[in-house]
Amino acid sequence: MAWVWSRVGSLLPFHYLHVIFQKGRMNEVELGRHTIKSHGAALAKNHMHDWLILLLLIVIEILLFIIHPFYRFVGKEMMTDLKYPMKRSTVPLWAVPVYAVLLPIFVFLLVYMRRRDVYDLHHGILGLLYSVLITGVMTDAIKDATGRPRPDFFWRCFPNGTEIYDNLGNVVCHGNELIIREGYKSFPSGHASWSFAGLGFLSLYLCGKIRAFDRKGHIAKLCIIFLPLLLASLVAISRVDDYWHHWQDVFAAGFLGLIVAAFCYHQFFPPPYDDEGWGPYAYFRALEDMHSNSNSAHPLNGTSAQAMEAQAMNLQGRPYESPVFLPEARGQRSPFDDVEFGRR
Repeated sequence: MAWVWSRVGSLLPFHYLHVIFQKGRMNEVELGRHTIKSHGAALAKNHMHDWLILLLLIVIEILLFIIHPFYRFVGKEMMTDLKYPMKRSTVPLWAVPVYAVLLPIFVFLLVYMRRRDVYDLHHGILGLLYSVLITGVMTDAIKDATGRPRPDFFWRCFPNGTEIYDNLGNVVCHGNELIIREGYKSFPSGHASWSFAGLGFLSLYLCGKIRAFDRKGHIAKLCIIFLPLLLASLVAISRVDDYWHHWQDVFAAGFLGLIVAAFCYHQFFPPPYDDEGWGPYAYFRALEDMHSNSNSAHPLNGTSAQAMEAQAMNLQGRPYESPVFLPEARGQRSPFDDVEFGRR
């Protein structure tokens, strides 16, 4: 029924519009422009438990990062595939949160400046942070439990090239303890999982905002969607090129990141192919509440409601024949139409 009332507003007599819209205008909140100032505090309070659990995830991630991983058996015959040279990372660790977290948040802020929808901003940031942190916790937990040696493990374990093994054939490393410990954290790749978790979430977000699947065939929109995924893929490839990971490490990590990103995104936003995929669920719930309050304040009798619904049905079937959609009648368009089509 929400679409019916969005059309009915344009069919009501002028004097009735005067009552509902207060001389043809509604305040910012009623138009769906939910700002940080008007709704930010209440929204943050409503999701307080989500933010507290987010802090807990940060603590768990730190603990998983500093504990010792499982030191699995590494025999001499296994060293054949672990003698790649040690190299510096093409993408340093500090750069990962910059492009996987700060870059998407910057995009969210640009969208907020355009639409002034605090629901979109809040849910975008919260979903993104959960995406990368859940992925990070899962990645480091698997790293510590698996203990797979990196491709350059030989030089981490034996920096001078002298191999030492115990009576069971396991390595006896004599290198730097921190470097050795890091050498047992190959599977899965943290860079790759974080990249696909953050940039994968951004890709889904952009997909919904530009309405990539609006069935109009504008295939060029896909270039925007695949750009974040390309960046994440290049980061993952760099981890193999730098001999920090095996190809299986980055493949599994990328898959993990994308899966978590999809789950977190769909907690707050409809699927990108949905007709309402351009906004968060909370935004449309706010519009429904606004319509309900407007209808309860100015109830219509059954006959009038049926007549207006029939007119709205006819309007939907012939949207471009209605004077509401003609340029010369732009000033007569209902504010609900602006909200419905994302102009507000």
